[in-house]
Amino acid sequence: MRATENNISIKFAHDLLEAYCAKCRPLCREIQMPQTAFDILMFLANNPNYNTARDIVEIRGLKANLVSVNVEKLVKEGLLDRIPDSKDRRKTVLICTENAKPVIEKGRQVQTDFFESLFSGIDEESRSCFCDVVEKIRMNLESVYKESK
Repeated sequence: MRATENNISIKFAHDLLEAYCAKCRPLCREIQMPQTAFDILMFLANNPNYNTARDIVEIRGLKANLVSVNVEKLVKEGLLDRIPDSKDRRKTVLICTENAKPVIEKGRQVQTDFFESLFSGIDEESRSCFCDVVEKIRMNLESVYKESK
């Protein structure tokens, strides 16, 4: 990878995260929820197969102490429940409650609006091509990871 490609990818990842947080900020203010707590709630709602604090740390990339503090806050606010894993008693599964549904619905709308704004002015063929490239890169990442084990 050339230096300019590396700089572009770093800037892209940074700008993507900054723009997403900016788009979420009004909703986070409205519901009086820190961005990290919102991210945790939305991660759990959008990825039901990844439902432990460890999953959030490993997949979402949040620091363990931030996950712990914010999960505790979400549980106290009645937005998450902790349930012992039926297959592994050492694990605790995190489940969004009924009380979380209005927040999740609003959050999904913000996410939809965000992604629509990202693809604004981009035709369907280009969108499809982009998604194909991203999927190919994901598969390459998976191969690199497996080869590194």
